Amino acid sequence: MPQAHRARPAGPLAALPGYREDVLGFSCGGEALFGILSVPAQAARRAVLIVVGGPQYRVGSHRQFTTLARGLAAQGIAALRFDYRGMGDSHGAMRDFEVVGEDLRAAVDNLFEAVPGVEEVVIWGLCDGASAAIFYAADDARVTGLVLLNPWVRTSGGHAKATIKHYYRARLFDPELWKKILRGQFNLGAAAGSFLRIAGAAFGKGKGRASSGAAAAPAPLPERMQAGLARFRGKVLLIISGADLTAQEFLDTAAGSAQWQGVLAAPRVSRQTLVEADHTFSRRVWKDQVLHWTGDWLRSW
Repeated sequence: MPQAHRARPAGPLAALPGYREDVLGFSCGGEALFGILSVPAQAARRAVLIVVGGPQYRVGSHRQFTTLARGLAAQGIAALRFDYRGMGDSHGAMRDFEVVGEDLRAAVDNLFEAVPGVEEVVIWGLCDGASAAIFYAADDARVTGLVLLNPWVRTSGGHAKATIKHYYRARLFDPELWKKILRGQFNLGAAAGSFLRIAGAAFGKGKGRASSGAAAAPAPLPERMQAGLARFRGKVLLIISGADLTAQEFLDTAAGSAQWQGVLAAPRVSRQTLVEADHTFSRRVWKDQVLHWTGDWLRSW
C-alpha cells in the first residue's frame, strides 16, 4: 500500500467565479485522507468543515455537500469536505461515526494550514455526521460552532416508537391505503405482523442490569450525545426535516428528556425546520434553503 502523504493543495480543479477548489491530501494514523477545499479569494476568519454521514463520501447524497461547499465559498466562507479513513478515496479500514475523532482533528489541522487567516471552524454534519461532530467538538477549542441536521440518536426502541407515532399514524389517514384494502390489494396479515414486531421493540421490556461483576455497559447513544453537546460551549444551529423518521426520533428523544430539553433551550442554540423536506434534503429548493440558513447563521455572530 502506498505511504500516507501530505500534499499541500495539489492545484485547482476548476476556475470558478469568486473561489477555487483544491484537492487536499493529508495523513491520519499513517493513512492518506483526501478532500476538496472550496476557498474564496478572500476567506472569512470562520471556515466550515463538512462531516459526512455514513456510509457516504464527500460529494453527499444528491451532491448536497458539493453544492453546500461551493455555495459557502461563493459567500466568502472556506469549506472543506473530506473522506474519513476507509471511505471514498481515503485509505484505511472503514470505521464507525463514534470513532472518527482523529480524522476530524486531522481535517481541522489541515484546513487551518491550507487557508491562512482562518481563526475558527464550524462543523456541519448530517445524520451520524452530526453525531460525530457532537462527540468531537468539545475537545477542540478551534471549533466554535456546530450545524446539526437530523442528528442520529438511533436506538431500537426509539426508532420503533417513532415509526409507530409518525409512520403508522399517517398511514391510517391515507386514502390510498384504504382503497387498496377495499380492493383486496393489501396484505393485512403481513402488515399486522410487521406492526406487532415494531410494537414489541417499542414497548417490550429491556434486558436486566448486568451483574455487579460484569463490565458496565456504555450509556445509550442519546445520553452520550446529550452529554457531548452539553460539554460544548459554542453556538449551535439545529436544522430539522419535517418528513424524516430520523429527525422525528431525535425530536421525540429530546422531548422525553429534561437534560436534552435543557441543552436545546439554551440561548446559544438556534433551530430551523423545513417541514416538507426528506432526510437528505433531496430537492434543489431544500438544499438552497439549508445553504441560506447556514450562511445567514454563520454571519450572525
